[in-house]
Amino acid sequence: MSKVSVLVVDDATFIRDLVKKGLRDHFPGIQIEEAVNGRKAQQMLTRQPVDLILCDWEMPEMSGLELLSWCREQETLKIVPFIMVTSRGDKENVVQAIQAGVSDFIGKPFSNEQLVTKVKKALSRAGKLQALAASAPPKMLSTGGFANDSLSALTGGKAAVAKPAAPAVAAAAFAGKPAAAKASAASAPSGRGQGQLRLPGGAILSCVIKALSLKEALLVVKRTEVLPQVLESAVLDLEQGEAAETARLNGYLHAVAAFEPKPDSEWLQLTFKFVDRDPQKLDYISRLIARGTVQKHFSPGA
Repeated sequence: MSKVSVLVVDDATFIRDLVKKGLRDHFPGIQIEEAVNGRKAQQMLTRQPVDLILCDWEMPEMSGLELLSWCREQETLKIVPFIMVTSRGDKENVVQAIQAGVSDFIGKPFSNEQLVTKVKKALSRAGKLQALAASAPPKMLSTGGFANDSLSALTGGKAAVAKPAAPAVAAAAFAGKPAAAKASAASAPSGRGQGQLRLPGGAILSCVIKALSLKEALLVVKRTEVLPQVLESAVLDLEQGEAAETARLNGYLHAVAAFEPKPDSEWLQLTFKFVDRDPQKLDYISRLIARGTVQKHFSPGA
């Protein structure tokens, strides 16, 4: 029996590694290929079709939407499940992807549980889940590694595309920040700018940007019941300037520490490492730094 193969397409190494680990932990019989952008993925798919494609939207050379459109024009790929992994939760982006033939979405940031649920649903619809289960070690079956997906049961296995929870919550927050979020930001330690940090599961934390470079941001957030975790993927929505430009920066939490030198510190200081290499986003950050709205170097005491 041939192995079930998945192609993971993302220009960020950290995201690809995160997806690969999540898939291997839950689907030990799966074969994983990877590509650093849409153009490389296109070359690979020309040589070797796969059973599922997990693809980032924003990438240099060829975007996820362009790759999706190309796939749907190919005889061997037009019905292959294509899951868009994206921080773009806006209605127009979702509609664009649906019209192009996307199978489903995973919103950044995502948890392993969300990833596994979406992959199981896609492979089940494609008739590949049973083959994957057959190639798994017996212990995976006994621990319920391939148990029935309750989400599929609720939707009746329909092919309708559901907008992910996290981006939907985030989109609502962009339309008008809740009063609580505004109050939290207003009482925060003084900084050089403000933004929102989106965590897996839909939690949105208002944050003060203390410093910014092309590789990372130093953030201060109010402590809540949902504590950010080191190495957790996240999305930083950065809004700066008179034109209220917004950049969605994908990354992960490199460090989490108390902002104040006491155990019950009300504020946390986070080091957020960027994984995006998108030229437009890097240009945006460069302009912010040049404008002087944020510091060029970290100085936590500022």
